[in-house]
Amino acid sequence: MKLVRYQQGEATHWGYLDGQQVGPITGDIFGEFSRGRKKVPLAEVKLLAPCQPGKIVGLAQNFFDRVRESGAPAPELPTLFLKPPSSVIGPDEPIRLPPQSQQVEHGAELAVVIGKAARWLPPEEALAHVLGYTCANDLAARDLIDADRLWARGKGFDTFCPLGPCIATGLDPAELLITCRVNGETRQMSSTHDMLFSVSKIIAFVSSIMTLLPGDVILSGTPSGSGLLNPGDVVEVEIEGIGKLKNPVKAEER
Repeated sequence: MKLVRYQQGEATHWGYLDGQQVGPITGDIFGEFSRGRKKVPLAEVKLLAPCQPGKIVGLAQNFFDRVRESGAPAPELPTLFLKPPSSVIGPDEPIRLPPQSQQVEHGAELAVVIGKAARWLPPEEALAHVLGYTCANDLAARDLIDADRLWARGKGFDTFCPLGPCIATGLDPAELLITCRVNGETRQMSSTHDMLFSVSKIIAFVSSIMTLLPGDVILSGTPSGSGLLNPGDVVEVEIEGIGKLKNPVKAEER
């Protein structure tokens, strides 16, 4: 199933995708819910970010090709950072390049959406706590990260975490193709098979540090090829079995 949040008129709803149509959902997608039969064309609604996470946990250096690209040694444990919920935007919303940075880079990633509260999970139980998966673009102001030697500022700007277009349930996260295109040109292409740490191991590790709550998002890392964005660009992140997340890029004025 592909779950969505969408706006129709002034109201926001949970729903599900059925081809080029959207059907309503009644209840709690993190608990019990039912699907309504009355559907509307997808073109008549606005898709929003498919969840509103209380926290976003990111992972650095989690693809073999990314480690080779950086020249750094492979990490022995997952390397984590946090992004604020205010960085989340949905499909077709503009990524705003902040005036403080001259080097904002895209990063196509598989995002894990937590479905049930989790703490101290063993890896073999981790996937049972996942609601589903969505596309993410982990934007980073690389020059600010290098200057600060920290990630908080360079990863934390508004619009720096596009998510969407849906939450796909029932996927096997171990063999998904991830592609990123900028203005139609392919910049990143890899498979989750090439992750250093699997999704189940990542969830288990994070849950040993902090309680994961329904709606929280884990970004599982980006492959090699992340590059510079400029005003006027259009970025597309596509993941097999989920769909395509598309965002225009513009400069943010003070």
